[in-house]
Amino acid sequence: MFNKLHLRRSVSAISIGLILATAAYATELNSPQMNGSTNTAPTTIVEFGPYKVNVPKGGYYDRFRMNPNLDEVAKDPAAGNIDYFRTIPKKLVDTRVGKVWSPNFYYRTSNVQVLMLAPIAKLKAKLPVPLEPLQLFPGYGLVSLTFFSYAVGDVDPYDEVSVAIVVRQPNAHRFNSTELLSSMRHHRYYGHVLALPVDTEIGRVRGVYGYQLPKWLTPIDMQIGTQNLQAHILNTDGKPDLTLTAPVPKIKTVKPQSRIETKTMYQLVDGQWHSTSVESNTLAFGQRLFPKNVQLVRSGGPLSQLLDDLGAGKILRLDVVKDAQLALNMPVPYPALDQAKVNKK
Repeated sequence: MFNKLHLRRSVSAISIGLILATAAYATELNSPQMNGSTNTAPTTIVEFGPYKVNVPKGGYYDRFRMNPNLDEVAKDPAAGNIDYFRTIPKKLVDTRVGKVWSPNFYYRTSNVQVLMLAPIAKLKAKLPVPLEPLQLFPGYGLVSLTFFSYAVGDVDPYDEVSVAIVVRQPNAHRFNSTELLSSMRHHRYYGHVLALPVDTEIGRVRGVYGYQLPKWLTPIDMQIGTQNLQAHILNTDGKPDLTLTAPVPKIKTVKPQSRIETKTMYQLVDGQWHSTSVESNTLAFGQRLFPKNVQLVRSGGPLSQLLDDLGAGKILRLDVVKDAQLALNMPVPYPALDQAKVNKK
């Protein structure tokens, strides 16, 4: 019989690393996209590869084109301390949309995640071969629903929502429990993103054409107060999709660069497997295992339907990150998965 202490430790360990900066993997709580307000700030047209999009005039993308002068960024009080980013060199890399500066820097972010239990059979039905869900215990795996808000970053403020399946590390021939312990030890976690809607056009264009991620444009709102949090995503027709409300767990502030983790997502890009890594420098966070008074209202939109299809039910953990910094890389080929797919045929 599965030991409840084992479950508690397993959920605690894996959820720490799952706040996917999924991708994109990664906060201003009153950003112009929130609460249905209209952003009347002036915009300008810029290019991302062959695509043209509107971005805030004089904003980070307009000024720096994803290759920022960090001395200039340091003058922005909203960016906070940026010493972490001075340790990460940017490179001009070849991508499917041309040359792009990587990694993408997010100077101030926040997020809210709920980690849910789901039947392995339903997770396998949603995962492309050869990815496999990581089993928390026999017959059940994990689905993460995460609301992200990016207050200051290379592509300006935006919000997004991720639905992802926690997967096993490719070609890791170990027991699920052994792999979980390895992830804990090395602070590395793995996932496959099934949906990643966003609320700005530059965020959508970068995700769809740069990463080939399942992104679409829709209103999103997330607010973390001192006592309670609330997060909403609407369908493209303006009707509710998901609404999350919960008490805020006790927030702990840690020393910069003392809590560094790497998350990797695997996705198909032009029919070939790629991996995308994001490194996070968490600064203030709170966690609650088997949380009480968490309400997740599903109103029938695309994310609601996806969670239903996955059989995502019991909420095992609530994670709230009030302040973090992220460095998101562009996808790189991962031929081991292509070979593994051939071997499974």
